[in-house]
Amino acid sequence: MSLTKRNDVLFPALMNEIFRPDWFGGTENSRSSVPAVNIKENEKDFELELFVPGRAKDDFKIEIDDSVLTISAQIKEETEDVKENFTRKEFSISSFKRAFTLPETVATDKIEATYEGGILKFNLPKKEEALPKPKRMIELK
Repeated sequence: MSLTKRNDVLFPALMNEIFRPDWFGGTENSRSSVPAVNIKENEKDFELELFVPGRAKDDFKIEIDDSVLTISAQIKEETEDVKENFTRKEFSISSFKRAFTLPETVATDKIEATYEGGILKFNLPKKEEALPKPKRMIELK
């Protein structure tokens, strides 16, 4: 069996192992991943949800600059295991960063965020002029 043939079963399996997604952005003790996101538009606002379990509110850094909402988090952990003849230290870093360009219709000064049950939720209210106008009757003169 030849390893150089691209249609060989071994070659794709080898490439899948070499280019595993967790290899990019770090080593075994350093992970960078992008959380799943849901975006929903309602009549009066947008709802943005990120699935980021296992974190605390203080882990998040949330900024808005020139209609770009940036959400990031980084957790550093260090463990030390001391036994009779050896000491083992392990370091772990987990991080992500997402940026969203908001539409001009969003009232950026009224954005609210909550974190509960592993879900980071944003309420992005629409500006008053972007809200649907109620129907009105026009009288003929």
